[in-house]
Amino acid sequence: MADQTADQPSWGVLPPFKKAPLPPMPGMLRALGPGVVFMALAQGSGELIFWPYTIAKYGLTFLFLLIPACLLQFPVIYEIGRYTLLTGESIFQGFIRLNRHFAFFLWILMALSFLWFGAFAAAGGTSIAALTDFPTGWSRREQTLFWAYATMALFLFAILLSKVIYKLIEAFMSGVAIFTLVGLIWASANVEVLHALPAFLKGLVIPQWPMPRPWDPADATKLLTAITFAGLGGFWTLFYSYWIRDKGSGMAHYAGRLTGPITGKPEAIPDSGSLPTNDEGLAHVRRWHRFMFWDIGIGVMGNLITTLLTCLLAYALLFPKGLLPQGYEIAVVQSRFFEASWGWWGRIFFLIIAAAFLSDTWLATVDAVSRTHADCVYGFFPRSHKIAYRKWYLFFLLLLTVITGVTVQLNEPGTLILFSAVIGFVGTVIYSVALILLNHVYLPRHLPSAAKPGKLNFFFMLISCAAYFALATLYVLTVLKVI
Repeated sequence: MADQTADQPSWGVLPPFKKAPLPPMPGMLRALGPGVVFMALAQGSGELIFWPYTIAKYGLTFLFLLIPACLLQFPVIYEIGRYTLLTGESIFQGFIRLNRHFAFFLWILMALSFLWFGAFAAAGGTSIAALTDFPTGWSRREQTLFWAYATMALFLFAILLSKVIYKLIEAFMSGVAIFTLVGLIWASANVEVLHALPAFLKGLVIPQWPMPRPWDPADATKLLTAITFAGLGGFWTLFYSYWIRDKGSGMAHYAGRLTGPITGKPEAIPDSGSLPTNDEGLAHVRRWHRFMFWDIGIGVMGNLITTLLTCLLAYALLFPKGLLPQGYEIAVVQSRFFEASWGWWGRIFFLIIAAAFLSDTWLATVDAVSRTHADCVYGFFPRSHKIAYRKWYLFFLLLLTVITGVTVQLNEPGTLILFSAVIGFVGTVIYSVALILLNHVYLPRHLPSAAKPGKLNFFFMLISCAAYFALATLYVLTVLKVI
């Protein structure tokens, strides 16, 4: 650790950056991957739950917000990835370097927001329960919880048995993302859906007014969640840093990979990052930035297309009937219309899609949150290094599995997801400002000139920060019924 005076606290002080050459970028196809994980993980809340709920209840009134909501996340994700790309460190280590007290507060806030993510396994369980009606004789809630626990157990063993955990996450999430996208495109080839397409496309630009239903203030949180989580949103967005790191992108080439606790051979995780030397030219750095642009673009645009398709289906099939996806049938309502259009196979196919991109959220989240906690313990408490990083990861992996197994019992999936979303939105407003200070004030003092950020990055981050602050203000005023 860096030298410290006797009266300085020992916690939250990271070693100085090392210096190393920026590795050359491999082929684009080989480098891509974290963005696809982003896309698959983002297909968990806004896409099947809150955007379809909003469209099914209020028609096209709020649809014009969808595209801006997705695009707002691009600059934020880019700044998160750029820090890891240029330092090899996680974004939380960057926050620790910026201000350890702020980083500790953010860590606690993040920990609180992820006490309830077992709700996504339960949301996926609503599909599997409707699909199988098993165990027979149980209530829908009991069947849902049964499949939620079964999903958690399956994914937990997959992580424990994997050699390199990120490779498991990337492969599985890529399969889910592709399957979901193709399935939704096929599902949209319905006469009712195609008939609703012209009005839907118009609604992307011009909001429907007057509203087909009176506004219910109780839906303020749902609308906020839909907008904020149009991509990943909340603390989920920070996970892009960990995927970039384990992919070995940029300076993360020098960081070890996190291997499975049972079968994987342990690799050392460095306690500090590395900065590029002065040997890198502008073209060399730009190639890595170009990779990140395309990687994030795949995640954001793929997620946008997925969300548009689920909204189109909700507008064509749910809105006319006034049915809303919620409670313990959060992913079941939509399937009834597929059954009417394509028979039994249509219903089955949609339920499989819903189960896939809701349940996989638990897998990616339990892994990412465990990484973050292990990373923060290592960053804040030097004495924790006496225990291997992988053991800390295993500890948090098992702890989170137990915690989410308990909290999933507390309420229906949608309510738990909403509670987590509000906490995550508070975090988004805070860490977006911190990203500007980290990447545009702190980090440039340590970087060669070729790697310093441009003014365009700064401009787009300001727009995102202002938008999130405006959303937070509007939400508070709405909840307080001031407007």
